Amino acid sequence: MELSDYIRILRKNWLVIVVLTLVGLGAAAGYSLTRTPIYESSSTVFVSTQAGGTAAELQQGSNFTQARMNTYVGLVTTPVVLNPVIADLDLGITAAELKPDVSASSALNSTLITVTVSDPDPVRAADIANAIAASLSAAVPQLEPEAADGTSPIRLSRVSDAQPALKPSSPNVPLNLALGTLVGLALGIGIAVLRTTLDNRVRTPRDAEQITNAPAIGAIAYDTKAKERPLIVHADPLSPRAESFRALRTNLQFLDMGGRASFVITSSIPSEGKSTTTINLAIALADAGKRVALLDTDLRKPKVAEYLGIEGGVGLTDVLIGRARVGDVMLPWGGRSLYVLPAGKVPPNPSELLGSRQMSTLLEALERDFDVVLCDAPPLLPVTDAAILARATSGALLVVAAGRTTKHQLTGAAEALVTVGAKLAGFVMSMVPTRGPDSYYAAYGYGYGYGYGYREAPAKPSRKEAKRRRTAPVATVPDVPNVVDGPASDVPTLDELGFDTRREARQADRES
Repeated sequence: MELSDYIRILRKNWLVIVVLTLVGLGAAAGYSLTRTPIYESSSTVFVSTQAGGTAAELQQGSNFTQARMNTYVGLVTTPVVLNPVIADLDLGITAAELKPDVSASSALNSTLITVTVSDPDPVRAADIANAIAASLSAAVPQLEPEAADGTSPIRLSRVSDAQPALKPSSPNVPLNLALGTLVGLALGIGIAVLRTTLDNRVRTPRDAEQITNAPAIGAIAYDTKAKERPLIVHADPLSPRAESFRALRTNLQFLDMGGRASFVITSSIPSEGKSTTTINLAIALADAGKRVALLDTDLRKPKVAEYLGIEGGVGLTDVLIGRARVGDVMLPWGGRSLYVLPAGKVPPNPSELLGSRQMSTLLEALERDFDVVLCDAPPLLPVTDAAILARATSGALLVVAAGRTTKHQLTGAAEALVTVGAKLAGFVMSMVPTRGPDSYYAAYGYGYGYGYGYREAPAKPSRKEAKRRRTAPVATVPDVPNVVDGPASDVPTLDELGFDTRREARQADRES
């Protein structure tokens, strides 16, 4: 992962990180506020020897004292020292109960013993520390062996009296708050990384590129009003979403498909926006002066005729079975050089029809007289129609819904194309978020600040438009056979068969 990936993870999960950091801070604050303040007081005792007048004797006494320091430190928490303190101060507890609040220490090569007492009452803590120091000073000489003159060789003197503490030693509120914040922050970042690692959705073009090994040729921003205005290039050509389709059109023209320009546009699963992407791309290509043939090859749930507001009862199915000619059912649309072939009636054998010799012949004929041929096909995972059809075209364009398609689904769709030997020309990211770290504007640089309103396209064509479409001149197409067994014949051009797209476009412009 690169630095930008980590930054995107933090931006994407900032709310989780902030919440957990605040939870950690709150937990530390709650713990600190509910703890009883504890005060510490310390008293210091000096240990020395009383015998010896020469330097050698003094050195020997000093070594003896240092060797016994650990023993004296250990005596501080024993009953022999604590019981007199309990009795003198009338504490009302046992030595075992007092022991946890008492500690003693001595620095290396030092003869000083520091006695520290912790207690909720600062005055009481100081009194106990001083009393323990006094008790230790009295107990040690009694325990050590006497000298020849009957005196103890060890003497303990209290050199520093304990004073009541002005502020509690615990809880350490600043330290607790800092630790709680750091723990919460670390937990939040850990959960953010874990969520990203376990996320199985395709959210960025990089995710799709790693799976498909195909280039990203476009990205379509998510539009909450997409259902109200699916033909955005026609309804609101100045909107950023319409601009994204024009960018897709430009990128499509740079694909090297071996001189062919017929594409199957499909997706992994339904509802990824493949039909609206196909139609808007066709309109954008026609606006650029390209002669475009738009085929609705989704023979299971056709949508092109519904979106374009044209009659779709007769179409591709009738052409493939020899019931109609292309010119009888292929209609110009929108006063552009765009011609639409609806799906027609839903057949019982869509896969067989799309993989038949008739379909290949029809595509070859359309490729000769149109600059671009676009086929709106069903999703790849539920059915095999798109994979079969992709073999007869120059390649497939895979629409991937950002944040909706899983990596497993996209892998299955790419493998379906590879299995049949079809070429995946590229993929188009759809429904890209407009906000956040994966946003359309941040990732693809289309934030030009358009502020134009949109013109709502009519849901249904006007009477004049409908009449013009019904009375549009028809053309003849080759009589393709109804079976695929026989050898393929030479495919004549549509111009030779009376389907002059330039003439049809000029006539449509005059009538409109």
